[in-house]
Parts: sequence; structure tokens; C-alpha cells
Amino acid sequence: MIGMIRNGTGFTDIYNYRNSRHFINTVKEARRASQGKDIFIFAGACQSFFEAIMDSGANFASSPARVLIDFMDPLTIAEKVAITPEEKSITAKEISDLLKDDNKRVSGITSRGTRKRYTF
Repeated sequence: MIGMIRNGTGFTDIYNYRNSRHFINTVKEARRASQGKDIFIFAGACQSFFEAIMDSGANFASSPARVLIDFMDPLTIAEKVAITPEEKSITAKEISDLLKDDNKRVSGITSRGTRKRYTF
């Protein structure tokens, strides 16, 4: 099932996307539930309403060019975020360098890594 409605007109109409409203609501709820905590949110799928998902509070989302994403893209981003120390930032450019089609399938904002440093 494709993310955009076949005969829909306009990329800025939420009703032209099959599932993006669910991603948007989930991102908003995750931000609300994690108030005061620094969390990383990747949301979206093939042909999602990228701008609306990002506006709802996601760090990274798919798909800025309304194209199909590779199933490995979210996994690659999750790995990069997980192994990057929390005091270091990850840029959209760093992420796009890891992906096959640069930032056509996935993009986002500069975000902090999530790896914690523990001392005993």
C-alpha cells in the first residue's frame, strides 16, 4: 500500500496521505509523554507527509521527496543515534552520507546521540 492517495492533489493536504496522520499523532503523544526527557524520534514511511511529521516533533522522518524508502534506512539511523555519545550531535548531512540516496528518502534536524557514558 502506497503512502499517498492515488488521485490526491497537493502535497500539503494531510488527506492525501494514507497513514501520515497516525505518525503525526504518535510523535505528538511521544513528545507529550516524555516531557522533560531528551528522546530521539524517527517517524514516517514511504511517501509520508515529511514536513507535517517534522513539525509535530520528530527528529528525523521520511520521505522528503515522497519516494519509497529502503527498509534499512530507519535501522541505519537508529544505529547511528545509538552509538553516538549523548554529548555529540548528529547532523542530517552525517545521516545522508550513510544512506544510498542522500536525503531524498530520509532527513531531519541536528540531534544528540543517545549513548550514555557510565563510570563505576
